[in-house]
Amino acid sequence: MSNLIPTAKNGSDSNSSLGFRSLPSLSSWMDDIFNRSFGNEFVSNFNTGITLPAVNVLDNDEEYIVEMAVPGLKKSDFDVSIDNQLLTISAEKNTENEDTNENFTRREFGYSSFKRTFSLPETVETDKVNAKYEEGILKVTLPKREEAKKKPLRQIKIS
Repeated sequence: MSNLIPTAKNGSDSNSSLGFRSLPSLSSWMDDIFNRSFGNEFVSNFNTGITLPAVNVLDNDEEYIVEMAVPGLKKSDFDVSIDNQLLTISAEKNTENEDTNENFTRREFGYSSFKRTFSLPETVETDKVNAKYEEGILKVTLPKREEAKKKPLRQIKIS
């Protein structure tokens, strides 16, 4: 929490010259409590779920390629589907970890997911789409229909 209006902390107000010691503001008091009690670990690890992954879309003569950076997942975590010219890529991961010692038991669990949807052009041959997951990168190849492929330059003779 940050202050938008400057306030005195720990009694360092201009009234201190008069012998009065001012109380800290409510916001600085709350900052002090949270920083002392929880430390930065609470703030930095509060939301560790997967956010929307970065995506590259490449367009070459033969196909479109969608590359998505999603490290730490397995092939079985993904669901890739096409419905009415919409490509949907989603992933879901559940984790559970239990550490048992003679003095304590610690159990942690987590859940993370994402879903991205892309509108496909009519030029995609949807029956030939394939996906591959390798080294943290999901690569979906969307072949173009024959009529959509770029034709080589043809010179025309002038008569």
